[in-house]
Amino acid sequence: MVSIGRLIHGLIAGVCVGASITAAALAAEEPLTLDTGRITGQQADGVRVYKGVPFAAPPVGKLRWQPPQPAAPWDGVRACTEFGPTCPQSAYPAGSIYAGEPQPQSEDCLYLNVWTAASKPDERRPVMVWIHGGALTRGSGAIPFYDGAALARQGVVLVTINYRLGPFGYFSHPALSAESSHGASGNYGVMDQIAALQWVQRNIGAFGGDPSRVTIFGESAGSWSVCALLASPLAQGLFQRAIGESGGCFGLMPQLKDDHLGVPSAEKAGQGLAQLLGCADPTDQAAALRAKSAAEILAAAAKDPAQSRTRACVDGWVFPEEISAIYAAGKQAAVPVIVGSNADEGTALTAGAPSSADAFLAATKGKYRDLTESFLKVYPVTSDSDVPAAFYHSLRDEWFTWEMRSWARAMNKQGSKVYQYYFSRVPPRPGSEKLGAYHAAEIVYAFDNLSKTPWKNEPVDESLAKAMSAAWVRFAATGDPNGGQLPHWGEYQTQGQDYLEFGDTIRPGKALLSAECDFFDAYMAARRATAAAE
Repeated sequence: MVSIGRLIHGLIAGVCVGASITAAALAAEEPLTLDTGRITGQQADGVRVYKGVPFAAPPVGKLRWQPPQPAAPWDGVRACTEFGPTCPQSAYPAGSIYAGEPQPQSEDCLYLNVWTAASKPDERRPVMVWIHGGALTRGSGAIPFYDGAALARQGVVLVTINYRLGPFGYFSHPALSAESSHGASGNYGVMDQIAALQWVQRNIGAFGGDPSRVTIFGESAGSWSVCALLASPLAQGLFQRAIGESGGCFGLMPQLKDDHLGVPSAEKAGQGLAQLLGCADPTDQAAALRAKSAAEILAAAAKDPAQSRTRACVDGWVFPEEISAIYAAGKQAAVPVIVGSNADEGTALTAGAPSSADAFLAATKGKYRDLTESFLKVYPVTSDSDVPAAFYHSLRDEWFTWEMRSWARAMNKQGSKVYQYYFSRVPPRPGSEKLGAYHAAEIVYAFDNLSKTPWKNEPVDESLAKAMSAAWVRFAATGDPNGGQLPHWGEYQTQGQDYLEFGDTIRPGKALLSAECDFFDAYMAARRATAAAE
């Protein structure tokens, strides 16, 4: 669940909506009425942008580690012309292509942004709600590549959101569970996403948006979030379509209170962080934890191995079961989906491949054990020169290709429409010979935002961005991405496994990396069986 970050930080916009708006009020100079008050925004090139619109109360003080509460109404007119702060987070490591300029941070960060080109409120345009990536620990809705103006000009109302991250969004502890009427803690970031979707249902119609045609979409941890929202009963009915870009939710998942299949409980991980914060005394631990500063919490989390991978948990409320079990039972939301991944996902997410075949084979045997021979049939290594391809391709397939195929198969089994894609275009950026079609490379194409890149693009990039963004918009409008100049994009079926490749050319294919995904089916089944037996 590693994902794009602040290299992409900067521009996003927001809409503040209300049900009692006239067509005349849609001019940017006139205030718009929300269910919480009136706002003004900005207008440029036919698109209105409203930034920093509060969709929930600031989760500070006693509201830290609580479900999101309603935003307080305000008097007068609120200027929604600046992005809200990003949620507290640590910077990307030096040298990461996702690193960027620091942005203002605050726990008061539950804001969204919307772009619309609708000229009157009764247009009922399809709505797209973007959930940013960043490993559930970094990122925000205010990133230049997420600017929604281009998609708004194509006919959608585009919303981007913030949600609590890392130890603020996914921290569980017995003291917090004891406070909850559901006996639950953690999953606050997911609840923030749900609160934003509820805001959309209440407000988006006045901006020409159709609350009965909402598409949630995201990349990496944002795509994981989309996958998870389909599984949460609390999100049912808040969206009608979904797009997942490079991030699924079919791995092992911690339980709230009990260790499960070798995964420590979420509360146990939280107790470890509390100890690092000096809050191990059982007397009023919740108050002691809330008394710590955001900086102290981030610093402690950076030292805590249990916090190194932020995850949601099975809490019996937001997620009544492990997400993979919900999908296996066909209990996820029955909506059309687009799911896909990139050709070189791992290149920007690791420090590099092992230096020799011997080192690679030793690591392979340590990880895959009895399945080593099967692994090497799919990812053969006979010399040092074979190592980079085997290393990066296996990471790509374990972390992303397999996850997305698992998602596609579960939706197809349920009877929902599924469209799978594969992004293989290598952007003409510096370092492209190493990076390839790297993790998050597709975002700027899906948003038709090549103008936001600092490198010079080629004609094929321009045409690819137009085709891909138009397909996303058609899907948001109708549940089917086909049309325009796009080659026919067949629905994914478990037998034929149709997909569409977005690369130097756009072409259909079948059975994407099938042998590789079959191996990881076997590996994940073996992991679960071994953990259950221990």
